[in-house]
Amino acid sequence: MSELINNTQKRKELLKHLILQLHEGKTAEAVKKQLIRLLGKIPYGVVVEAEQELIAEGLPAKEVLKLCDVHGEALKGVVDLTGAKKVPPGHPVDTFLKENEALESEILNAELILSESEKLPEGTTLTDQWLRLHQHFNNLMDIDKHYRRKENLLFPFLEKYGITGPPTVMWGKDDEVRELLKNVIDTISSTKSITAGELKTIAELIIKPALKSVDEMIYKEQEILFPMCLDTLTDLEWHEIYQQSDEIGYCLVAPQAKWVPDDLSGQVQKKKDSGLIQFQTGNFHPEELERLFDTLPVDLTFVDKDDTVKFFSNNPNRIFDRNRAIIGRKVQMCHPPSSVHLVQKILDDFKAGKQDRAVFWINLKGRFIHIEYFAMRSAENQYLGTLEVSQDLTDLRKLEGEQRLLNYEGERE
Repeated sequence: MSELINNTQKRKELLKHLILQLHEGKTAEAVKKQLIRLLGKIPYGVVVEAEQELIAEGLPAKEVLKLCDVHGEALKGVVDLTGAKKVPPGHPVDTFLKENEALESEILNAELILSESEKLPEGTTLTDQWLRLHQHFNNLMDIDKHYRRKENLLFPFLEKYGITGPPTVMWGKDDEVRELLKNVIDTISSTKSITAGELKTIAELIIKPALKSVDEMIYKEQEILFPMCLDTLTDLEWHEIYQQSDEIGYCLVAPQAKWVPDDLSGQVQKKKDSGLIQFQTGNFHPEELERLFDTLPVDLTFVDKDDTVKFFSNNPNRIFDRNRAIIGRKVQMCHPPSSVHLVQKILDDFKAGKQDRAVFWINLKGRFIHIEYFAMRSAENQYLGTLEVSQDLTDLRKLEGEQRLLNYEGERE
């Protein structure tokens, strides 16, 4: 029968009617059967328009939010992505999609731990599995940056085009996901081990619902939100989102390629080449300053007063791996649970004014590594954040005597 209902407006009205049946108590499975029988595949744009119109016609956004997952279940597999635009590497949507892949990997790993644990006798003490779950959920908490870029950078452009209903509903679901993940973290953090029987109960109550909520949002983004946004926003608007994304940061992965729309390349280069960063003792072009940090023979990482990672230097010989995904992440989440208490102690002492410096040194892969933390304070002695400086001192410790003559190491031919 679907071939008979080929008028877009009629299809949209029928879809709205079927969605309303969900709100009247009909099951997602029953509605999905009707959708397939009457409409076949539904273009993603029609889904967005139908939801937007229902809200405009008086269906409360809270009611849509309440049944958002049921909507998703009913529409899963029937949304038609034919004609959806492809995106180049580095484009904001490309980054969103790669983040979703990383989130799906974390979900899969957490589910594998749960599956393995279910096979063990109920009285078995689980310490390693519990610790691994903690790490995977720490990583999943990084989803906040993904959601904040979506909510604070993408949604405002949709609202400019009059698309307000779906963003409102999706933001509400984002908050639900955040709360579910936080509940899991709070539970896992409360004890160092658990029995297999206890884990089974907790998994059903809070862990599996949290994993499912993340997975369902990934589906809604990729099947409906992103294709619709690509049809709506201009390259100039996407580039504004691209330029502001670094400030919020990235979830688990970061763009590996720079993206500049072809028709904006000259405009962007001109903006990049103008202006200086002025300091009391001099100034830099932005590129000069970036290369200065990349040239220093130390690793630098800056964490602001709110414990958010804001910057790291990109020395090609870095001691510890860093990638742009940590920008905007709470520093506590960047450390394993076994050492996070040391990080917190340093931050607390710096903020309280008890200390200004903390020093460590370790042997790493045969190298002597010196790690130093400094409290950064304003002229008025207000805490601004913490600077981590790491340096490989192996070769410096071997120096003896003097070298007064010019002698280049590895001199070029």
